Amino acid sequence: MRQAGKHGKQSVNLILTVIEIVAPVFLLGALGFTWTRLGWDYPVAFITRLAMTLAVPCLIFTALQSSQIDPVVLSGIAIASVLAYALIAVALFGLCLVLKLERRTYLAPMVFGNTGNLGLPLALFAFGTDGLSYGVAVLAVTTIGLFTIGLLIVSGASNPARVLREPMVIATVLGALFLAMGWSTPGWLTNSLDLLGQMAIPLMLLTLGVAVGRLHPGQLLAGFGLSAVRVLICAAAGVAAGLALGLPEVPFAVLVVQMITPVPVTSYLLAEKYDAGAEQVAGLVVTSTLLAVVTLPIALALLV
Repeated sequence: MRQAGKHGKQSVNLILTVIEIVAPVFLLGALGFTWTRLGWDYPVAFITRLAMTLAVPCLIFTALQSSQIDPVVLSGIAIASVLAYALIAVALFGLCLVLKLERRTYLAPMVFGNTGNLGLPLALFAFGTDGLSYGVAVLAVTTIGLFTIGLLIVSGASNPARVLREPMVIATVLGALFLAMGWSTPGWLTNSLDLLGQMAIPLMLLTLGVAVGRLHPGQLLAGFGLSAVRVLICAAAGVAAGLALGLPEVPFAVLVVQMITPVPVTSYLLAEKYDAGAEQVAGLVVTSTLLAVVTLPIALALLV
């Protein structure tokens, strides 16, 4: 009875944690939604450029630079993450072909999840400081993948060199280099970059809310279907990669949880910047985050 009561309490705490994490997403999104519904001006193009050129690169760089990861820990779960993402990409590429979906719009957002804002707190709560280290390793792979290969897909650039000049890619490469070499910027510069990076998430969420305010109901319904299929594919890929590489229990669980996190708001901003179906991506962000309130507690209950 005591064991059952303990597991029941833990499950409730996990559900509450998920709700606490996703609540700010919906609150700030609701502010953006209300703003545009009131007819007030919101310069999406300017704010997207500000976020993607300045705020997000600073956020990426400081997050990678400040991470404290054991190289052995990083290599094991990082390789598993690369394998999982490769499996997810192949499966979703096939899905896009079958359903005749625009790959520039749907592929990258559905492959890479919100392993930072949502995945890291869950990894810490469920698996402690070790879980957090594993989560950061997955985040590093996600960040590099999204802002290199993902950015190449979304932008539709035929010349990879053009993508490599993007501020987000430069920030990712520099952050990974500083992380690998153990370097750090001077305190005054780190604080300045960190302050600039703090703009990124509020700007992204407000802009997402504005986009949702302009959506048609049919786009949300389609988003729910795709988000449900995406969760199943990502969970299967995470399990397959973890088993194939023989990951221990905790990194295996963290890998699966990180793989099924919802579509990140960053994907919407990329779609907005490169005119790659931003409204459809906004629908995916909203619906996948709503589903995460149900799917993540279930996954954690099975894995913890």
